[in-house]
Amino acid sequence: MSRLKGAAGRDTRAGFRTEPRDCTTSVPQGLLKAARKSGQLNLSGRNLSEVPQCVWRINVDIPEEANQNLSFGATERWWEQTDLTKLIISNNKLQSITDDLRLLPALTVLDIHDNQLTSLPSAIRELENLQKLNVSHNKLKILPEEITNLRNLKGLYLQHNELTCIPEGFEQLSSLEDLDLSSNHLTTVPVSFSALSSLVRLNLSSNQLKSLPAEISRMKKLKHLDCNSNLLETIPSELAGMESLELLYLRRNKLHSLPQFPSCRLLKELHVGENQIEMLGAEHLKHLNSILVLELRDNKLKSVPDEITLLQSLERLDLSNNDISSLPYSLGNLHLKFLALEGNPLRTIRREIINKGTQEVLKYLRSKIRDDRPTQSDSVTETAMTLPSESRVNVHAITTLKTLDYSDKQKTSIPDEVFDAVKSHIVTSVNFSKNELCEIPKRIVELKEMVSDVNLSFNKLSFVSLELCMLQKLTFLDLRFKILPEVLYRIPTLETVLISNNQVGSVDPQKMKMMENLTTLDLQNNDLLQIPPELGNCVNLRTLLLDGNPFRVPRAAILMKGTAAILEYLRDRIPT
Repeated sequence: MSRLKGAAGRDTRAGFRTEPRDCTTSVPQGLLKAARKSGQLNLSGRNLSEVPQCVWRINVDIPEEANQNLSFGATERWWEQTDLTKLIISNNKLQSITDDLRLLPALTVLDIHDNQLTSLPSAIRELENLQKLNVSHNKLKILPEEITNLRNLKGLYLQHNELTCIPEGFEQLSSLEDLDLSSNHLTTVPVSFSALSSLVRLNLSSNQLKSLPAEISRMKKLKHLDCNSNLLETIPSELAGMESLELLYLRRNKLHSLPQFPSCRLLKELHVGENQIEMLGAEHLKHLNSILVLELRDNKLKSVPDEITLLQSLERLDLSNNDISSLPYSLGNLHLKFLALEGNPLRTIRREIINKGTQEVLKYLRSKIRDDRPTQSDSVTETAMTLPSESRVNVHAITTLKTLDYSDKQKTSIPDEVFDAVKSHIVTSVNFSKNELCEIPKRIVELKEMVSDVNLSFNKLSFVSLELCMLQKLTFLDLRFKILPEVLYRIPTLETVLISNNQVGSVDPQKMKMMENLTTLDLQNNDLLQIPPELGNCVNLRTLLLDGNPFRVPRAAILMKGTAAILEYLRDRIPT
């Protein structure tokens, strides 16, 4: 009873009140009863224009059922109720929150996103236990200074409001790890931000920032910095000293040069597309030892330096829509899983090769490296072998590139001679694309202990047999389908799935979550009418491409922010 007396101390009438009967019209008694036991109450999407008093007073007033039945079992004694710690009132029509908010001092999570709030009450300062506050997608113009009193706050989500400035003392939020201020009207970032020493993720995208303070580099724990869609012309050189930085988004700004990152040894993704960058030099690349994704699309680059080969960890390189006329042959030595070249005036690579996809381009570039070329005598005896079917197997590709290539033959099956040509050689890549295959060749199982890349795109596969499940090292698979084959969910080693330009109508997020190694999922240009929110739980995805589908949400603005933003958006909409 001592806890109840403490609550009554805040309201002298608390011990004599029962819940207003009209509260049941907006909040079912059963929901309140369950909340007293669990400490969690979800009122999302109930068309509320105000928060009922019984919600604020849930831990203060005597519940109505106590007056109806004075005989309580051991599990129903209302005086032993649990303090409310999680309150979700998102997706309603709330225009304001009253100071009665102070009656819920035990709250650790308060979610009010997607309402019509123009302000927050000063009483918010009394929620000293609050760890997560989501007020995104409202109409906030200012934040109360009292918000700086929330010293235990770890996650603060203010995206999609109308904020023009940040209150003084914001740096007092010393426990803050995740801060989202995207899609507001901010023109400056306070220098005091640098004191947010616990911050791991900072989203400043879609504002009106013309510069970043050099002091931001003092955030020694910051891993994710998103400054997409601003007015940045330069990046302070001090940014290069952020040792923990892993993801940096600078798309859609006014940058003329690529920053250098000598101290950012952990940087895994750098997105600088849709700027005005004209040059890419060795000095920009030599320190990017851990980079996995480099996105340079829609700039003014004229060339790619040979030093691109320093990026041995690089998996995705987007150079589309630049002014690049040639590529260094050494680019073929990278282990890229995705290379985008569309929209460049390339003269050294035929369009038909580019259209065949990443692995074909890389193989072409490797074949042009002088040291790897066969001698003239070799070219007669080793380059190809004529088969009875009048097909040709590139033996040189098998021996030097470890690739079994039988693509663009318009054949309904793969001749045995193709597999026989492997003999005792090691083959890590198989390309049977652009044929008339209706099923997976059964003999592909013979390569199960060594092949990692399989390209079966542009065939007539209506289903995928279990042979693929037996490929023990398979990490890359390129297919074309009308439906997503069930067998794909059973290949735990898969890292990349490219199923764009198909007619796929749905995906199973629960089964996809089991694909723990999946980092790239390309679902562009399919027939997806909706994206299941649970897909947001696939947190290992580094690249999720959804453009060109007929779904309405997520909106295009979310898709443009990149994979992390899409996954977060989806997670926020998972029913609680």
